[in-house]
Amino acid sequence: MRAAVLSGGRSSEHDVSLRSGEAVARGLEEAGHEAVRVKISRGGAWSWNGAAVELRPGAGLLDCDVAFPALHGPFGEDGSVQGLLEWLDLPYVGSDVLSSAVCMDKLTLKRLFAQARVPQVNFVAAGEPGWRERCESMGLPLWVKPSRLGSSVGISKVEALDDLDAAVELARRHDPRVIVEAPASGREVECSLLGNEEVEASQPGEVTAHADWYDYETKYREGGMDLAVPAPISDDQLARVRELAITAFELGGCAGLARCDFFLEPDGSVLVNEINTMPGFTETSVYAKLWAASGLEYPALCDRLVTLAVERHQRASAYEF
Repeated sequence: MRAAVLSGGRSSEHDVSLRSGEAVARGLEEAGHEAVRVKISRGGAWSWNGAAVELRPGAGLLDCDVAFPALHGPFGEDGSVQGLLEWLDLPYVGSDVLSSAVCMDKLTLKRLFAQARVPQVNFVAAGEPGWRERCESMGLPLWVKPSRLGSSVGISKVEALDDLDAAVELARRHDPRVIVEAPASGREVECSLLGNEEVEASQPGEVTAHADWYDYETKYREGGMDLAVPAPISDDQLARVRELAITAFELGGCAGLARCDFFLEPDGSVLVNEINTMPGFTETSVYAKLWAASGLEYPALCDRLVTLAVERHQRASAYEF
């Protein structure tokens, strides 16, 4: 297939996306596909080989068969680019508009999980009635986050309630919707997912950060963290992680791929943290490493994803709108 690999974008994760996009392009080429590298500038301009990309229905995108939006954060992972690709009638890798938007918004996703009784840490939306009292009852440290951002951007660890307002203000520089989460003392475990209607879960892995917490610098700095695959936990806990990962994927309406993150608490319970519909996608990113440890190497993974994208588009084309 001829695949348009989209990278860059307007979010604070622009540089990470460029790395993901180049890795995806090379992986697709190793799998026998043609990769067209489409860069999106920080200002939102689309280009290919230095020339502007024309976006209009019926024209496809550079006459490509499929798009791989290796974009992270707002304007890439939140349903906006997915909506554009739907408008262009171009098959694309990953979740659709609704699922991308729901999973990007931590508050919306956690409320969905709560309704379905998925185990997770306690949380509250900053500014809603009684939110300060809720924060006081949740214990310390609190985690204050922009609701619709990734890669740990804008997150604060609050160890004293007097610092809560400043942390909320910092998060609001990135997003008017701010979530405050209760402390989670557990180990961090992650699981990769692949599929459309039939979903496969990878071997879970444990992330150990070489820092006070798993912040942006730790995630993307060489040697910032270690990944143990399979996670050194009991067989029952491994099975529980994979079960909950598939549940989260299905509740979020995801397609193609996602990575689900967990806390393993000292009492042995497993809590869902969040699900990412377009996680970091270099060959050394956690998503790809977990699949490699599960027997699926990077080029084959890229191939599976573009195939899943075309299959989903073909099924959707059968419906009349």
